[in-house]
Amino acid sequence: MPSALKRLLRHLALDLSPLRDSRDYRLLFGSGVITMFGTLITMVAVPYQMKQLTDSYLAVGLVSLAEFVPMVVCGLWGGAIADALDRRKIIVMSELGLLVTSAALMLNAMLPSPQIWVLYVVGAVSTGIGSLQRPSLEAVMQQVVRHDQQAAAAVLSSLRWNFGAIVAPALGGLMIASWGVTSAYVLDTLTFLLSMFLLWRVRSLPPAENAAPASIKSLVEGMRYAMSRKDLVGTYLVDMAAMVFAMANALFPFLAEELRAPQALGLLYSASAVGALIASLTGRWTARVRRHGLGVIVAAALWGVAVALTAVAPNIWLIVVCIAFAGAADMISGIFRMTMWNQTIPPELRGRLAGIELLSYASGPMLGNARAGMMAQLGGTRFALGAGGVLCVAAVLSLAAALPKFRRYDATTDEHALAEKARREAATFA
Repeated sequence: MPSALKRLLRHLALDLSPLRDSRDYRLLFGSGVITMFGTLITMVAVPYQMKQLTDSYLAVGLVSLAEFVPMVVCGLWGGAIADALDRRKIIVMSELGLLVTSAALMLNAMLPSPQIWVLYVVGAVSTGIGSLQRPSLEAVMQQVVRHDQQAAAAVLSSLRWNFGAIVAPALGGLMIASWGVTSAYVLDTLTFLLSMFLLWRVRSLPPAENAAPASIKSLVEGMRYAMSRKDLVGTYLVDMAAMVFAMANALFPFLAEELRAPQALGLLYSASAVGALIASLTGRWTARVRRHGLGVIVAAALWGVAVALTAVAPNIWLIVVCIAFAGAADMISGIFRMTMWNQTIPPELRGRLAGIELLSYASGPMLGNARAGMMAQLGGTRFALGAGGVLCVAAVLSLAAALPKFRRYDATTDEHALAEKARREAATFA
């Protein structure tokens, strides 16, 4: 084999060192694979069930909107408690709460006449609990993974998500078509039981000695820190703009029907993850990138371009290709953002900043799906896709021009990245 090809394959090969070196990361990774599997099946089941019950674009889009306020409130508070309490305890207790919400959806689906309000209320409660848990899951990576392995861990975490996002929606679509939505909720409930078994074995992950108690004051302190760093602000705003203007998963049930391919619903949901999986499997090169801000900008703009192209694709296969390309671009953006966060944010603030991060990467899709439903109500599915993609590109480029510090960020020279690297090295040799 030519040496140039060997070097290329080595650069593209997946870096498994975080899994090899950290037992707790292995347990968290395994738990994430299992619970993500069931959760993504439910993400297909809920909009499908809502469409069956209402046959309304708006009703499906409002599922995401109903989840917005709980996500904001609980995400911020989840960040505060992630810095103040044992993160393992928060993760385990939240997982138990998510198990209960999944069981509630299952019981509702078993009723002779499932209640629409249950989908909204339980969806909101589930999002709130998940938002309490998420900052702890994000912040704990600093405790279980070495500083120099953060980029590799970001790639592996994206791989975990993408594996579930490819297999789960496709399986969910088949399960729903064959046995109804109840089967999807049953499987989701079982995955939470298995996940809790692994999480229970994770060691205690206490807060820093100088951790601030969870309070409004500590939340404000975290927000002030985030706003003082324009590079972090850029990661939040660019991702939010991309998702708000171009996220359109709520349209997939209608798009499949328009294409006369209802059996392809799961494929539409999985396509983005296929592209993201390819990006993850070949993502070792991202560890050599130092201009993370510019990388986020380029990837977010390409995401918008791909969504816009989806609007003019004439058949299901070209639509799947466009969605897959969009997923790959979004995943690269996510890897750069996660690396930037974990390599520059002080550990005593990591949980609160993870709560703010959650607002950016979770609120965007929620608002984006609501936006897509409203635009489709006015102009149809293709109009919502095309206009959203174009608006996304315009918004991302505008933010890039307005945030030069974010655009010019370089991990080899940034003061925060260098300070955190020095702190981690000092702790290692202490």
